[in-house]
Amino acid sequence: MSHKEAIASVNTVNPQLMKRILVPCDFSKPAVNAFRLALDIAAQSKGTVHLFHVIELPVVGDPGMMQVVTMDESFFRDSRKSVQLQFEKLLAKHGNADVKTTTTIEFGFFPNLVVNAIENNSIDLVLMGSHGSSGFKEFISGSNAERIVRKSSVPVLVVKDLYKGAIRNIVFPNTLETEGQEELTKQVKALQAFFKATVHIVYINTPSSFTSDTVTMKRLKEFAKRFMFKDYTINVFNHENEEGGILHFSETIGGHLIALGTHGRRGVSHLLNGSLAEDLVNHSKTLIWTAAIK
Repeated sequence: MSHKEAIASVNTVNPQLMKRILVPCDFSKPAVNAFRLALDIAAQSKGTVHLFHVIELPVVGDPGMMQVVTMDESFFRDSRKSVQLQFEKLLAKHGNADVKTTTTIEFGFFPNLVVNAIENNSIDLVLMGSHGSSGFKEFISGSNAERIVRKSSVPVLVVKDLYKGAIRNIVFPNTLETEGQEELTKQVKALQAFFKATVHIVYINTPSSFTSDTVTMKRLKEFAKRFMFKDYTINVFNHENEEGGILHFSETIGGHLIALGTHGRRGVSHLLNGSLAEDLVNHSKTLIWTAAIK
């Protein structure tokens, strides 16, 4: 694809990008909040919501290898029955008769089964609740939401508190790197079109990667022009680090949702360098939308 074709593709947005929504559900308060938001979005997109519960099994050794401790048949039967009753209560209390909602119960390792469900159901969006994670707990295991952000092939929207009302201000942090911008920008513009929102493109200026505002504003203008943004603002926000800068900027302008890309790093690189998207998922109370950059 030529450069002109790539830019033309970016500017052909499809606002109906959230037709099939997967909601991993453990019946916690954040999960219920995610389900309620998913129903609102599905009602707008005329889509469907797929509630998905994983019963994790006792394992020996590496969970990724799934050496499952042998369980008798009654465990699976009783567990499935218990979860199905919880689904019925959830749907009775919060379900929407105008939105088709399906329920699925699986046994196994949560991240792997969610990834499989995305593939098997042609999911457009994973919408999940998170308690977040911090300190030693974050270093050791992180949150399930963080794991899905890292592994998902489709956008992930993470919610903590109940969100009601319109999403009118989308914060789009940007490093102005060229790699992966076409696909990411296309998805952000589709997100903007869906919610009929204003996009606030922001560059976080930190001491470790300081650039003069004059230079950065020029680059931001060129970026917005190149991708033909409409209904947007460009901003430079100075802060000691990227994560804090994004959160404080969003708070300053009344951001409803933060949208950014993730490289989905694995292994040692992930452990040493971390991921800005995953950090925001763990620490922010704002809606966080992420899309994998390939």
